Amino acid sequence: MRERLNQTIQFPNRPKVIGRHAVVGPKEGGGPLKEYFKDVLKDDKWGEKTFEKAEKKIMEHAVFAAIENAKVSLDEVDVLFSGDLLNQIISSSFVARRFNTSYIGLYGACSTMAESLALGASIVNAGYFKTVACATGSHFSTAERQYRGPLELGNQRPPYAQWTVTAAACTVLSSSEENGNANKIGKNSGANEKNTVGNGKPAQIAVTGATFGKVVDYGVTDINNMGAAMAPAAMKTLVAHFEDTGRNADDYDLIATGDLGKLGSDILRDLCGEKGINLGPNYHDCGAMIFPFSDSVCQGGSGCGCGAAILNTYIMDKMEAGAFKKVLFIATGALMSPTTAYQGESIPSIAHAVVLEA
Repeated sequence: MRERLNQTIQFPNRPKVIGRHAVVGPKEGGGPLKEYFKDVLKDDKWGEKTFEKAEKKIMEHAVFAAIENAKVSLDEVDVLFSGDLLNQIISSSFVARRFNTSYIGLYGACSTMAESLALGASIVNAGYFKTVACATGSHFSTAERQYRGPLELGNQRPPYAQWTVTAAACTVLSSSEENGNANKIGKNSGANEKNTVGNGKPAQIAVTGATFGKVVDYGVTDINNMGAAMAPAAMKTLVAHFEDTGRNADDYDLIATGDLGKLGSDILRDLCGEKGINLGPNYHDCGAMIFPFSDSVCQGGSGCGCGAAILNTYIMDKMEAGAFKKVLFIATGALMSPTTAYQGESIPSIAHAVVLEA
């Protein structure tokens, strides 16, 4: 198999996950995945005067904790890949100013976790750098007032809307197992120390491939209907991935999208069915996992931090425990602007996929 197949790249050098960390807000920490979230805020502002400052602080904490978990020094991190939802990706840039390292700022909206992992793994696999940090995050209050209106208005949410997750996460990748967190659970990893395989040590997780998505626009203009806007992009990336690799949905223990919510994931199943792809019980959506469908959160969670937090806790915990051996993580992003949305523009979307193997 060639290393590059149209939209998909294989990583024969298998960049390793040597450190990870996620921090979530109180609403997220009280949800169905609460046993996997070890770092939960007591309040959304975390002692800061503004929600924007709180978002930056949460992301900064996630990045530093993941590097600590990786058992490497800050100087050993060659590049930080990071992005967020705010204008000019200010949370990521403000975090990067704390580092004496190269920084690549990304904007893929909610697809940023997969985008950063795909780019980080590409650079590590090629041997250009040894250790990279891949991070993203979001905050309910900052995203809502940037994209939809002041929180003070108390606008009613339509039933097809989603709830932006307050969370941040970081994954540290390396070409070497020697200096990192290989086969070792640190206090900040979020892993359950009872979950071990084989010789009693957690399985080593590697990023073995990535499918880079294309921008898709099905003409959705409603800024609340993120699931409908992003589902076609997820379908296009899934089709490309399966065509490039010759695999099918059954080749994965888990296919996880982030974050289509219940409505969007139902749409994705229908769109894939039209292409002859059957998404069975091994398919789940991070938005529907973190917040189940209800009147308060409508279709579930969304935001950069949603898929990122679940990937770096629940999914990787399960991989280290041996429950999942091969995972396809597909993060989706709505590439809209507050300005263009108010001008009636439709919402272009993107989805990037990464393959993780234990």
